[in-house]
Amino acid sequence: MIPDFDNGYVTSETHQGITTIEFFHPQGNSLPRRLLDGLAHEIHACGGDAATKVIVLRSGGEKAFCAGASFSELSAITDAQKGFQFFSGFAHVINAIRSISKLVIARVHGRCVGGGVGLAAAADYAIAVDGADVRLSELAIGIGPFVIGPAVERKIGTSAFAQLAIDATMWRNSDWAKKKGLFAEVHPTVEGMDESISRLANQLAQSNPEAMAEMKKMFWSGTEHWNELLPQRAEISGRLVLSRFTQEAINKLRVKA
Repeated sequence: MIPDFDNGYVTSETHQGITTIEFFHPQGNSLPRRLLDGLAHEIHACGGDAATKVIVLRSGGEKAFCAGASFSELSAITDAQKGFQFFSGFAHVINAIRSISKLVIARVHGRCVGGGVGLAAAADYAIAVDGADVRLSELAIGIGPFVIGPAVERKIGTSAFAQLAIDATMWRNSDWAKKKGLFAEVHPTVEGMDESISRLANQLAQSNPEAMAEMKKMFWSGTEHWNELLPQRAEISGRLVLSRFTQEAINKLRVKA
């Protein structure tokens, strides 16, 4: 049997200056390390591609946008180094989005959990649909949103971030996420969401690349230390995931699934 974390894909394609990066995993678009590495690679590659003017980050399927970390892979972690390597995958993706000169639009078509919230927060502009509820579930399994925390806190502020991180079992709806600044837009239908994404992406593809690059520097000013900070946070998560509490909690969730 193929392990859950060996499934899924990351693809990218470019049309008229718009590069769409899509990831998919059959377990709610969860993210094993292989997909995290693929996302970071594609984001960096597209960031250095002259044909790419703007990036649209999306996931496949019609249900969850992203269920966060792969429980199958989390339960298979046996030492702190492997834990660090896994959570560093999220650090690499966030730092890839942060460091490239291209603007990234996130297409959030469904629920976001944990690392999925981190992806939406790291994007420069997130457009969602009604029903794209959000939750930071990490504390419920004995860890915390350490790696993605800086991206989420930067986008929605310390108070809202603390609310999500502390009440780890409560869903916040898409309207809450928009009011807090996680989502720039929320549309009642997928069609409306996609129309807005297409409009904005085409507009940006025809805008001045130098101006957009300078704007991106301005937006992300003060995050230059994240190359060191996020790996430090990955060490914390990599250690905590080995605890008996976390392993038992993950196994219970896998049984329910």
